[in-house]
Amino acid sequence: MNDLALILEAAQAAGALALDMKRQGLKRWDKGGGQPVTDADIAVDTLLKESLGAARPDYGWLSEETADDSDRMQRQRLFVVDPIDGTVAFMKGKPWWAVSIAVVEGDRPIAGVVFAPELDEAFTATLGGGAFLNGAAIQPSAATALEDSGMLGDAPMFAHPAWKTPWPPMRIETRNSIAYRMTLVADGRFDAALALSAKSEWDLAAADLICAEAGAVVTDHKGLPYRYNKPAPLMRSLVCAAPGMHELILERVRPIDLRS
Repeated sequence: MNDLALILEAAQAAGALALDMKRQGLKRWDKGGGQPVTDADIAVDTLLKESLGAARPDYGWLSEETADDSDRMQRQRLFVVDPIDGTVAFMKGKPWWAVSIAVVEGDRPIAGVVFAPELDEAFTATLGGGAFLNGAAIQPSAATALEDSGMLGDAPMFAHPAWKTPWPPMRIETRNSIAYRMTLVADGRFDAALALSAKSEWDLAAADLICAEAGAVVTDHKGLPYRYNKPAPLMRSLVCAAPGMHELILERVRPIDLRS
């Protein structure tokens, strides 16, 4: 079984487990910094680590719900996993959460799956192989203007008076899962997603590849592409956009200096 088939099968099994535990009733707690977690997050993480580790024992592992092990830095390939991306949506009965799994080789993802179980949407990609939603090829929108575009992000951020030039009228919405937001840009339902706060590699790796293979552009707010399997697995910001939108957004956000 190739890597993509392996992680797709694993993501679907993980989604089924999460849904089953949700039906039975979740246990919830705060893992620090106001970040909620449930027993399903932990159970899904365990399932994925055991099943993927058994199938690829030579691969490293990086996951939101597993203590980081620097051994991953020595591995040629590793799994980068968010067992439930969008835990708040998962807890509150909204469908905008996903299982995100990437295979990273060196510092770039080469296979990725973002699976939204409650929506039955499986986004997949391999390096050089295109991007797909439930087996059908996807591509970003042809938008070339910010005005009236579909933007995923924090509405108060766009309305903040500190912007040198106010943002034009846009359809601004949000989704709890960062990975799912990015896939909605990859398939053209939205034109861009913007976050001016740090995101973890497990939020981004699978969706980054899906977007790139679909034809969308993903960078930080300075226009720099991501590199994965870093000692500190954080990216400082996210600009994910249709090709005709990316530079328009960078023109506004590139001057901003964010704390590391």
